[in-house]
Amino acid sequence: MEPKVQEFLNSGLLDKYINGFTLPNETLKVEQYIAQFPEVKEEYNLLQDQLEISARSQAVEAPDLLGVIMDEINEKTIVKLEPKSKSRLWMSIAASVAALVFAGTSFIYYNQNKSLMNENDTIAEEIFDLRSDIEKNNDMLDNVMRQLMKLNNPETQKYVLRGNDRAKDLKTVAYINPIEKSSLIDVVELPKLSNEQCYQMWAQMNDKMVNLGILDEADRNLKPIPYIEDALSLSITIEPKGGNKNAKIENAVAKIPLNIKNN
Repeated sequence: MEPKVQEFLNSGLLDKYINGFTLPNETLKVEQYIAQFPEVKEEYNLLQDQLEISARSQAVEAPDLLGVIMDEINEKTIVKLEPKSKSRLWMSIAASVAALVFAGTSFIYYNQNKSLMNENDTIAEEIFDLRSDIEKNNDMLDNVMRQLMKLNNPETQKYVLRGNDRAKDLKTVAYINPIEKSSLIDVVELPKLSNEQCYQMWAQMNDKMVNLGILDEADRNLKPIPYIEDALSLSITIEPKGGNKNAKIENAVAKIPLNIKNN
């Protein structure tokens, strides 16, 4: 990558352009770089995707159906059986017929009540399932919102790791906030490896490499990684399946220096 392209990507102009905060001369410069350099265009498309995630997170929450369903249940009444008056003793035949009718009616009402109770039980189960789904969705939305807040925090620094000749299509983005001491990794693209290999991420200290975990090709969501105080750089290596305890320089396929600013 040309030095001026790297300098442009680290300048933050592309982020300002996406959010509509650039001046006319800055807008012209950004559009020229997008048209001229594929790396800038790729970064521009990535930021557009992240804005789409942010827009979805602002969607209106699902209406409170639980209260409506509970009101409907409460309005349903269970049929109550009213005792029949005693027939006169001298009307034995009529009493027998009445008893049979009463028994038949009671049996019908019993079945109706049983069916209604089963229906109520089914509705109650559906309500509990619905409540569980709502809670899960709320947890997911809350998690997305917290991640977006970290990304939009002005203290968060972004580092794009691109692969070398051994993994040309590799691209991941690290978001580091030295104030909150948090780190996130966005796996954009990982070239396919054999079943006996994996990608592993490391933080370079003065005298050692610290393991930050294995990167999974199937994992395309933002996920937290350990925050390493005073890290000098981030790198990705190809290791045997399951990862290594120690990194080897010859296994590196991507590396970027860090300029952590503890304001």
